[in-house]
Amino acid sequence: MVFYPMSMPLIIGLVSLLLILIVGYNIIIQYRQKLESTKQQELAKFIAIIDATEELISNAHHLPYSKDLLVCLNKRVLFSLQAMKETDPSDKSLPQRITNVTEQIGQLQANYSQADVASFKVPSTDKQALGMLQLVKRLKNVIKSEHSKGRMPTQAFVTENARLEGIQLRINIENVIKRANDARLKRQLGTAKQLLKKGIDVLSSKNDDYANQAREKLQKMLQDVDSSQNMSHEQQRQQMIDKEQDELDVLFQPKRKW
Repeated sequence: MVFYPMSMPLIIGLVSLLLILIVGYNIIIQYRQKLESTKQQELAKFIAIIDATEELISNAHHLPYSKDLLVCLNKRVLFSLQAMKETDPSDKSLPQRITNVTEQIGQLQANYSQADVASFKVPSTDKQALGMLQLVKRLKNVIKSEHSKGRMPTQAFVTENARLEGIQLRINIENVIKRANDARLKRQLGTAKQLLKKGIDVLSSKNDDYANQAREKLQKMLQDVDSSQNMSHEQQRQQMIDKEQDELDVLFQPKRKW
């Protein structure tokens, strides 16, 4: 059998073709990796939204959650699940989860009543008050985001935002009352006075039932603190007078004759 040597141009052509195939394959691989990375990032974003929203829903026993708020939160979960399904159609668990959340929203819209709303619980510590305020802030950010995306009607957003601001005010005022009472017990009347004045200033622009009742309560507490402070000053003044009198008595008492 006779082997004929390949011409140089043919060798160069085959090598060039091989290089093109290798480069093309690498480009395809990198493109697929980029698509997969982008998909995973998108899925991670939706998972984070779902986890954070479900955490907010689980805190419904800490604050009074309205029907509109719960529907908004559950819809946020639903929209994220639907987006995940579009991003990753191969995930077989998503259709059932979407069905479950859809049914939950339907039950909320059909059956939720005012009697189901948890009552407001006065914070017993500064830490608890801070946690409640942070929760309210997160809820306000969520409804603002959902409204901006057209997922929450304007009137529902306005009403819910005002309701959350009212809760925020109540947490702050109830915490002021608690701290002022603690300061009074410790005879830190100046601190109690500052807290009460701050609370009254915050309520000065409010005109709802809670604000009016709280303002009257704070004003009465401030009057009591003023009375206690005046009484304390009078007692101190009397003690000083008595001390000075004792010193004078000692100075001018008759000298004993030996």
